[in-house]
Amino acid sequence: MVHNVASQDGLSGKRVVVTGGTKGIGAGIAARLAGAGASVLVAARSAPERELPANVRFVKADLSTESGVAGLAAEALEILGGVDVIVDNAGGAVPATSGIADLTEEHWHDAYQLNVMAAVRLDRALLPGMLERGSGVIIHISSIAALRAESSLVHYGAAKAALNAYSKSLATEVAPRGVRVNRIAPGLIKTEAVDSFVQHIQDTQGLDQEAALGTLHELVGGIPAGREGKPADIANVVAFLASDQAEWIVGAEFRIDGGSVRQVS
Repeated sequence: MVHNVASQDGLSGKRVVVTGGTKGIGAGIAARLAGAGASVLVAARSAPERELPANVRFVKADLSTESGVAGLAAEALEILGGVDVIVDNAGGAVPATSGIADLTEEHWHDAYQLNVMAAVRLDRALLPGMLERGSGVIIHISSIAALRAESSLVHYGAAKAALNAYSKSLATEVAPRGVRVNRIAPGLIKTEAVDSFVQHIQDTQGLDQEAALGTLHELVGGIPAGREGKPADIANVVAFLASDQAEWIVGAEFRIDGGSVRQVS
């Protein structure tokens, strides 16, 4: 259930674009912001399978392509009349069958196009309006995979590490002109994509579902909090970062992982 918390969030009337916003984390973010009174436009390759919440509209776009992102940016400006908040959430990668040697040129290319260039292109298209107004928020959804040496998803982790570097540099450049850029690094969040990866582990390692899920917990370093995350765990942090309550937070990374990442950095 999404509660209307517009008065405490200060998000009422904000114009928001959420990429990859029809499933998983993206859908949770869209519902949370719309419930706070924002007008939200979500984009994905395919139409949503479930009815969208009130205040949420959908644009079909392949965000791994330059033309797809350009089309989304044009539609966002036409439909919303401007964009106050960008949530660059689209991401993912096809895991290697058995190791790094199995990753093809296409694996690497696709991972970078979706996890890095989709954000770079959309930000580049919509940032001028924010800079002209002297206000705006960009939130990049990264991953703790950027910190973990996991061979079957090394291309995904490398792409998210590149996204982190880009995000930090952009934050430093545009903060003096009123635009805040931050990023979130989710841990293991219970989504359709995670369910697919569990199935991949079952198929490639001959494990049952429980054992495959246990293997996935080990891959993220364990979860001291005792459970996988929920999309709402990420969406609540996005709502905070998009609000004026976070007006002095710039270039920061928020790890939302139940304690999986143990090192101090």
